[in-house]
Amino acid sequence: MSRRVDRVEEACKEELSEILQREIKDPRVGFVTITRVKLTRDLRHARVYISIMGSDNEVRQSLEGLESARGYLRARLGEHLRLKYLPEIDFRHERIAQEALELERLLRQAAQDEERGDGDQ
Repeated sequence: MSRRVDRVEEACKEELSEILQREIKDPRVGFVTITRVKLTRDLRHARVYISIMGSDNEVRQSLEGLESARGYLRARLGEHLRLKYLPEIDFRHERIAQEALELERLLRQAAQDEERGDGDQ
């Protein structure tokens, strides 16, 4: 059963990513990346983990746009996947990309400080 769930999760991720990229025209939806999809064992509920680049306001607007497109996304997903039940979609914002960029910035800053001799204090 878990292999099937894994395959359906991956298929959902690919299809939703494609639909977001090609079909969602809502200007509120900015640079959104689907990082993973987790389905319940009965395949009726999907947590769609997303990463959104931008300011807090842009993130909020993107989430609002995604929420308003939820029904459309679910319907389009149903056209691409042959499942007995279409999963309800629940978006979960992950800050992985922002945290990675912040960590990279801090490491670069530390390296620059080290080069200038500021790290000896």
